[in-house]
Amino acid sequence: MMIEETVLNYLSDALDAPVCMEVPPEPPGRFVVLEKTGSGRTDYICRAVIAVQSYAESLLEAAMLNRRVKEAMDELDDLDEIASVRLNTDCNFTDPAAKRYRYQAVFDITHY
Repeated sequence: MMIEETVLNYLSDALDAPVCMEVPPEPPGRFVVLEKTGSGRTDYICRAVIAVQSYAESLLEAAMLNRRVKEAMDELDDLDEIASVRLNTDCNFTDPAAKRYRYQAVFDITHY
């Protein structure tokens, strides 16, 4: 299974907001988008950088959803195929062009 699919399935079960791989054509008020921004492999051990964007109708709601994402991702390494998860950074990432509040958390994931 691809790391994107693993994280998508995991967060879909862990969060009370829809989790997608792209912004839906008619987005709900709150949702999460995953994006793999980089990867590598050494001796069959894979690394991935996953950005998780939390969208909401207010900046506070986006920040609160981002916090729930980080709490859920802290437990991702309970899965057998995940060796480690580390929060690289998170920040307000509001999209002025789309006029949507969002936060982004970036995670470094080591997986098999």
